[in-house]
Amino acid sequence: MEMEKRISLELRNKTPAEVAELVVDNCRSSDGEVEGLSDDYKELEFLSMVNVGLTSLAKLPSLPKLLKLEISDNMIVGGLDQLSEKCPNLTYLNLSGNKIKELSTVKPLKNLKNLKSLDLYSCEITTLEDYRESVFELLPQVTFLDGYDHEDNEVPDSEADDDDNEGLDSEADDDDEHTAGPTRDGDDDDEEDEGSEGEEVGLSYLMKDGIQVIIHPTRVQLSVS
Repeated sequence: MEMEKRISLELRNKTPAEVAELVVDNCRSSDGEVEGLSDDYKELEFLSMVNVGLTSLAKLPSLPKLLKLEISDNMIVGGLDQLSEKCPNLTYLNLSGNKIKELSTVKPLKNLKNLKSLDLYSCEITTLEDYRESVFELLPQVTFLDGYDHEDNEVPDSEADDDDNEGLDSEADDDDEHTAGPTRDGDDDDEEDEGSEGEEVGLSYLMKDGIQVIIHPTRVQLSVS
C-alpha cells in the first residue's frame, strides 16, 4: 500500500490536527520520500515509518511537537540535518537498519538538544572502532545509544515495571483470597471437632478409668476407686 493512502486510512475520521500518534510501518514510498504528511499534523508526538523505503527526509514536514521518531529499516544515507530543523523537540530517534556509515552523518543530530535516546544498531557505522565512545562524545546530550548508556546500563522501562508490579499484586491478592477461605473453614472444623470431643467425654469415659459417679438429686459426687 502506498504511504499516502495508508496515512489517509490511519486518520480514522480525524483531522490531521487531531492526530498525536501515527504508525504507517511496512507501506511504500513511491520515490523514497515522505508522502502524505503535511504541516497540518502539528500535534503529532509519535511517528513510525519503519520499512517504507525512505531514502531521504527532505520532504518531512514541520512537526514541532514530535517527540519520538521511528524510521528504522529504511535506506537513509544522510540528510539528518532536516530533523533539527523540522522536529526540534525529538527525544527519541530510531535510525537502526539504515545506510549510515560515518560519524559525520550523525553529527547534525547535535542540534537536537532534547535527544536522549538514539538507535543506530544494524547500521554500518556500528562497526567503526570506538563507535560508542565516539558517538557519545559527538552527541553529549544523548544518554542512551542502542539501548544502553555510557556505563552499559540498559534503558529502564518504567511502564513494563509498573505492569509487572500490578500483575504481582493481583496474584498476591488472589493467593490471599484462596488462602484465607480454607484457613477459616479449617479453624471452624477444628472448633467443631473439639466441641464434639468434649461432648463425647461423658460417664462412660469416667467409669472406664475407675471413677465412680454418684448422682444425688441435688449434686453429682465423684469417687475414685
